[in-house]
Parts: sequence; C-alpha cells; structure tokens
Amino acid sequence: MEKARRERNGRPSTLVVRAAPGRKSRAIVRFGPLTLMAAIGRSGRTVVKREGDGATPIAAMRLLHGFRRGERNGHLPTTLSVRRIRPDMLWCDQPTDANYNRLVKAPFKPSHEEMKRNDGLYDICLVLDWNVTSRVRNRGSAIFLHLIRPGYEPTAGCVAVSARDMRRILPFLRKGTIVRVL
Repeated sequence: MEKARRERNGRPSTLVVRAAPGRKSRAIVRFGPLTLMAAIGRSGRTVVKREGDGATPIAAMRLLHGFRRGERNGHLPTTLSVRRIRPDMLWCDQPTDANYNRLVKAPFKPSHEEMKRNDGLYDICLVLDWNVTSRVRNRGSAIFLHLIRPGYEPTAGCVAVSARDMRRILPFLRKGTIVRVL
C-alpha cells in the first residue's frame, strides 16, 4: 500500500484489471501490493464496446467521481468527489437521447438505470471515464467500478469488487486514478 500511497500524492495510480482464468466474467484486480477478485461483464472483455453487449471495455479509464448510498455508507475515506444518491437519480442508457450516458433526474421516460438500487450494487459506485467526457452513441454507458453481487455474478460491463475490497482501496483512489482493463 506504500506504493499506492506515494502514487496518490504524486501521479495518478493505476488499478489493473486482468481476466481470470476459467471464466470470462471473472477478473483479477491488482492495485499496488493488493490482488483482489472481481466480476466483469457477462460477455467478458472487448475492444469494440457496444451498448447492451454485456462486455467490459478493454481500455484505460480515468476515475471521475462517485456516488454512495447515504443510509448504508456514511463518510467514505477518499479524496474523490462522492455524492449521496437520491431516489430521483437515474443514469440514461438510451443512445438516441441527448442525455445518453449522463446522470438524469426522475421522472425520465427514456431507458435508464436507477442509481438507488435495492440490490446494493451501487451503494458505492465510482464513475469511469468510458464514453463520458467524449460521448459516442451506442458505444456503451454506465461503466462503473461498483460493489459485487454474491457469488461474483457477472456485470453488464462494469468492474465489481466486494464491499470489503472497495473499502480497502478507496482511501488510495482519487480523480484521475486509472482503471486499466487488459
């Protein structure tokens, strides 16, 4: 963790996500001296990410900011900007909408994801810069680093880690930290 601490104070640190042997929807995450298990997209990884393909993009993505479920998570030990999730927060995943791959407010008719989920996946949810700062229709939306489902079930394209592991790495993550999916 000393290396991660040094990198936090200087250049952006890197969280490396590699495919785990045996299952295309499992991954191994390396962050400094830590090795963590993770879930990735049900379709594995891809260099040609498309909306709804269930794949995690092979890319180097910067961490932008995050969200937290307030009643389940108090203050989080991170320098990242983390907003408390409200019930009216949604994320637009409709490629033809002007708000594609953006946070929107309910009521909102086009296709979207609820940020305040009942399953707890977004209790801690960090936004990766995949198709966010420079958007292209159908290139994929809502690519996050978030919490895992029991049994490390696949994601729809995100990277997911356990709550314990998220809390271990959060103090070392900051805006600009690179999440590199190989």
